[in-house]
Amino acid sequence: MAIAMETDKVASAYDRWAPAYDLVFGRVFKQGRSEAIVVAEQAGNRILEVGVGTGISLPQYRRTTRLTGVDISDAMLDKARDRVRDLGLSNVEDIRVMDAEALAFEDNSFDVIVAQYVVTAVPNPEKALDEFARVVRPGGEIVITTRVGAGKGLRGAIEKALMPITSRLGFRTEFPWERYEAWAAANGTVELTERRPLPPLGHFSLVRYTKRAN
Repeated sequence: MAIAMETDKVASAYDRWAPAYDLVFGRVFKQGRSEAIVVAEQAGNRILEVGVGTGISLPQYRRTTRLTGVDISDAMLDKARDRVRDLGLSNVEDIRVMDAEALAFEDNSFDVIVAQYVVTAVPNPEKALDEFARVVRPGGEIVITTRVGAGKGLRGAIEKALMPITSRLGFRTEFPWERYEAWAAANGTVELTERRPLPPLGHFSLVRYTKRAN
């Protein structure tokens, strides 16, 4: 039976993660964050980072890049606000509590949407992906770093078995690539630009979609 995730419980989970998040995940996801920022800044200057969390990635962007960061966890965003203030990141235009599945922005508002280790942490990933596609401009990019599940075999069985535990921690282990493929086909406004493995162990990927101009 599928394990359901709920938005308020995900927010509470990441509120609890806030004090230790950078220590636990900072180094593990460092390369993925860096690679995502490089390709995002090649694609445009006005960037929305969904799931910005503690703002750990914000100092890595060029100071000429216009940034907006949103996250479901206000406790995580307190860390991001402190980071913006302490480092004088004047290019960060806004930090806001917001649900990835219901972005409070107009259509075609951003050059690039960056979602780092977020898609598998929201209750309804396809709904969030639809929102990314809605608020990025035609010709713009959606840049995702994401865990990609095996879907089958021993690893797939382990991922499924872990779901009752990891869903309470705020993320899902069971999320095969086929769900991205099905979403892109159903959405119809995006095309896959790139997919490449990221550390650790190649269980994560950098995924890029371009929004079609028409």
